[in-house]
Amino acid sequence: MSRDLRKYARQTNIRLAIGAVLLLFIIGDGLIYLFYGGGAALMGILCLLGGMVPVVLVLLVLLLFEWIQKHADHD
Repeated sequence: MSRDLRKYARQTNIRLAIGAVLLLFIIGDGLIYLFYGGGAALMGILCLLGGMVPVVLVLLVLLLFEWIQKHADHD
């Protein structure tokens, strides 16, 4: 039985990132809603989404570089 440790590490990192984002949105925005109300929670979601835009753009660029590298190695 062979183990692909790189695949396992990648899968674990993805799950940790998704969990962190979910905690940030659910717990963080939930506390905003609890203490300040619905309007503030909506603004909190908008601010969190705005803050995630640069992170997503960087990840997309890195994925693009990885895709280019995979296809360039086959030549």
